[in-house]
Amino acid sequence: MEISYDKVIKTCQVPPGKKVRIGDYDPAWLGGVKGGGKMLLKEQAKGLLEVNRRELAKAQELLWASDTHAMLLVFQALDAAGKDGVVKHVMSGVNPQGCQVFSFKVPSEEELDHHFLWRYSTRVPERGRIGIFNRSYYEEVLVVRVHPELLERQRLPGGSREKGFWRQRYEDINAFEKHLAANGTVILKFLLNVSRAEQKRRFLDRLKDPGKNWKFSPADIAERAHWNAYQEAFSDMLSATSTDWAPWHVMPADHKYMTRAMVSTIVTNTIRDLGLEYPKVNAEQRRGLAAAERKLLAER
Repeated sequence: MEISYDKVIKTCQVPPGKKVRIGDYDPAWLGGVKGGGKMLLKEQAKGLLEVNRRELAKAQELLWASDTHAMLLVFQALDAAGKDGVVKHVMSGVNPQGCQVFSFKVPSEEELDHHFLWRYSTRVPERGRIGIFNRSYYEEVLVVRVHPELLERQRLPGGSREKGFWRQRYEDINAFEKHLAANGTVILKFLLNVSRAEQKRRFLDRLKDPGKNWKFSPADIAERAHWNAYQEAFSDMLSATSTDWAPWHVMPADHKYMTRAMVSTIVTNTIRDLGLEYPKVNAEQRRGLAAAERKLLAER
């Protein structure tokens, strides 16, 4: 199997305007490869990731130099799906000056006194940079939907909290992302889709390995009890907010090497397809450069 960009997109991109279910996407997808072929696929995925890292470093430099676009990468997932690992492995070759990562925790009192998009809007990347949201404003239609009691902390005006409420939040998010896209921010959204069985295996691994104990929280088990509610929330979110200007990609997360190879392929190809160029030097600037060169060469 060849891990091509077209195959990756066909497998994981959520068509805008189409109602989908998270169950439509295989968390252990390997393109039909079985048996001994899995090892070959794993090696190919690792090789592709390395190639993409080098290409992404070049693409990020071009993004910085052209200063016309920004890129926002949004990662959502249940616990132990591998978000941190994807960010670490995919972005490891990028110049730190051109990349910024934000991991959003429980909102502060100041943040709760603003509209639900406020704290995220203050962190969007400037032109020339790649911004990464490790969890994002989509928590407001995922965690908050599964735990509606969290809405009380937001001190919202009175009104319905039923389906119309969540539909309005989806519309607000779509409008926010459309505004960003219209002003040069390329948005790519990734939902790391891990199976219940694989999440259990990774939790047990964290519990058994002293070096990984720090990664585990009792809250992880509490959230696992809401598995079905999260699957429903994911499905509705994907259906309502995958758009032409900010598409969702459901990444198979049971095999980390596939997740990383596929994310790096999408990010690298998306920047490349922007057709960016280094800034052109006009005639007056070229004369200035020539003068500077003559001056340097004349130094003793």
